Amino acid sequence: MECVLGIACNDFVILASDMTNAHSILVNKQDEDKMFKLSDRLLMAVTGESGDTTQFAEYIEKNIQLYKMRNGYELSPPAAANFTRRNLADSLRSRSPYMVNFLLAGYSERTGPELYWMDYLASMIKTPFATHGYGGMFSIGIMDRYYRPDLTEQEAYDIMKKCVAEIQKRLIINLPNFQVKVLDKNGIHALDVIRSQNLTA
Repeated sequence: MECVLGIACNDFVILASDMTNAHSILVNKQDEDKMFKLSDRLLMAVTGESGDTTQFAEYIEKNIQLYKMRNGYELSPPAAANFTRRNLADSLRSRSPYMVNFLLAGYSERTGPELYWMDYLASMIKTPFATHGYGGMFSIGIMDRYYRPDLTEQEAYDIMKKCVAEIQKRLIINLPNFQVKVLDKNGIHALDVIRSQNLTA
């Protein structure tokens, strides 16, 4: 019942995630941060079981920081994605697998912005746009219709707003707030939260 969205363009990657923490039919809070800063140029948006998402994301974050301390440089986005996928695959074959789905965004001077889609079965693919959750079923068509590699930051943000508006219209589950962050050559910065009551679409 959670939803994360991501778009990778020529100069940046934009991620959006709902901010609702729910258990069964109860909403616990609507201001949860489901994005984890793994490094200055790596960002992960996670969905799944509450305990698993936090534990797994923090484990990956600390190991990527440890790698940088030991070697003096950060993992590239493809290396970080493969490291993360390997840990997910190992946990899948253990007694306590992580039930997490996530989007991993990265930026490097050599390859530019990249977006990786991964699920709890340790499937991984590099993609220009991706989603997780029920809201993604309505959003993926909008992204396919409006996506261009040369989108500006504002145009990509507007596409995210279209996706959230469609989720509000079509999905019975209430996801009123979406946090949005952008990763580019200058690092990670947050954009305005998309709130359903402010949408006119």
